[in-house]
Amino acid sequence: MSASAGVKAAVLLFVAAILQVSIFTQVHVLGGVPDLVLVTLVGVSLLRGSVLGSLGGFFAGLLVDTATLGQLGLTSLVLTIAGYWIGRYGETTGRDRAHAPYTSVAVVTVLFSVGVLIVHFVLGERAPAGAVFSGLLPAMLLNLILTGPVYALVRRVLRPLDRSDYATEVQLLG
Repeated sequence: MSASAGVKAAVLLFVAAILQVSIFTQVHVLGGVPDLVLVTLVGVSLLRGSVLGSLGGFFAGLLVDTATLGQLGLTSLVLTIAGYWIGRYGETTGRDRAHAPYTSVAVVTVLFSVGVLIVHFVLGERAPAGAVFSGLLPAMLLNLILTGPVYALVRRVLRPLDRSDYATEVQLLG
């Protein structure tokens, strides 16, 4: 991973976090809110792997938590885990597949919502599970609509790795 890729990813996630807290939180369609940070994190993680995905998730989550004056670290924790697992998916099987960003966004939208609920539950806070699950399908559809243009932008900025940069396949002996 080059330093310039890390800086570019940080700038992308910073802009996504600022747009998320200033504009996208005001967009409510059938009870769902699009999550630009999550969609951008999917692009970064798929293209650059689990290390940059987890670092980017922590960075973006910390920005969102700070900007919204929310529970500091809650979004960071869930986005760090999401970035890591999306990055692992990209490193192992999904990097070259056309459906990978859409599949990742659909799955991670559900897991992110459930993860936030679990963290609230563990902390002993009230969490409106009914409201989260009623807005889950519209949020997923809005995130899937954002996936195409956002992934194209992230792909253009971060340029996919060459085949020689991928981890080599492990072959078992014997």
